[in-house]
Amino acid sequence: MRTLFYIGHPVWTGSARAFVSAAQLLGTREHPVTVACCGNSAVERHALETGVDVVRIEPASFFGSDAWGLRRILQERFIEVGFVHTDREQLVVSTALRLAERGAVIRRVPAFTPVELQRSGRFATRAAATGLLFTTEAELKATQTDSLPIPAAVAPLGVDAAAYDALRPANRAAFGAPANALLVVCVYEPNARAGLFAAMRTVALLAPRHPELHMTVLGRGSEEDALRLHAAALGISQAVSFLGDRDDALGILRAADVGWVAATRDDAAFAFLDFMAMRIPVIAERSVVSQHYVADQIAGILLSPSDASYTASSVAAFLAQEERRAAMGKAGRARVEREFPATAMLEGFERATDAASNRERWVAR
Repeated sequence: MRTLFYIGHPVWTGSARAFVSAAQLLGTREHPVTVACCGNSAVERHALETGVDVVRIEPASFFGSDAWGLRRILQERFIEVGFVHTDREQLVVSTALRLAERGAVIRRVPAFTPVELQRSGRFATRAAATGLLFTTEAELKATQTDSLPIPAAVAPLGVDAAAYDALRPANRAAFGAPANALLVVCVYEPNARAGLFAAMRTVALLAPRHPELHMTVLGRGSEEDALRLHAAALGISQAVSFLGDRDDALGILRAADVGWVAATRDDAAFAFLDFMAMRIPVIAERSVVSQHYVADQIAGILLSPSDASYTASSVAAFLAQEERRAAMGKAGRARVEREFPATAMLEGFERATDAASNRERWVAR
């Protein structure tokens, strides 16, 4: 029996990373896995780097065309369990499984996101047996899942902290940061624009007294002209650089003195895990996601939404204490090793796969 991870969008997101990481982890325990993703995309490049089986898909405007093409892949590779994230992905994979006369679907809910099955998602549950996969036990308990035949499961996001030790920092000159700067790397995605604006206002307030401060904004959407215009309006064009989505993102994170996270859901979760695994202290606005991963005042600082001057004073005090930042970095690394290991993520996906493949159990429910 083989497991499918279906990624219908070409952009490399935290959710796509969760599936590619899970596929790689399952492969280390000799679980047959396949990643289906858009050809010539960032997702395909990352998936191929892991060494897992990768098949190209070319999403069409009509889901039925995608399902018919996927049916052949399911039959050729004897795939019986499919993981998806979105309503459309669920509809495509459920329909393909129905056409192939086999299998079940697990819909993973991105970290700290309400479960929202739209009409197509609800229709898909009729085509193939369906279950839900959550990031935390609290999310599972807060959601009514009894109506679905496959028992819900939990797979916490995690990383192998030791794997970051061999990662070399990117050359600062190569991405426009001064070599002697106090470098803040901000991980950004478009759903957190307000958080990035708050970070940029903080830099604007600190820049006159901290000319060594430089912020590099990294992630999808960070190359937008609107962000550059906002930096210009704040008078910090020279103190902020915008890189967009980069294949060498981890190397750039590794070059940071401080990590700032202006992202949501899976993107935020992996940003916190990356920074902490690299022993880099973190700054972020206080939220459900940040509080789950970052121990405030221990692995970093969490800022309550307030006036910009108060935020700037908190950040200034944080930046001025180098020894404290180093201690926070070490504490963050220890927290990742203790509470968010890759093994926990692997075991969660294994439980979900076992539940979906146990046909006798869910048919009897």
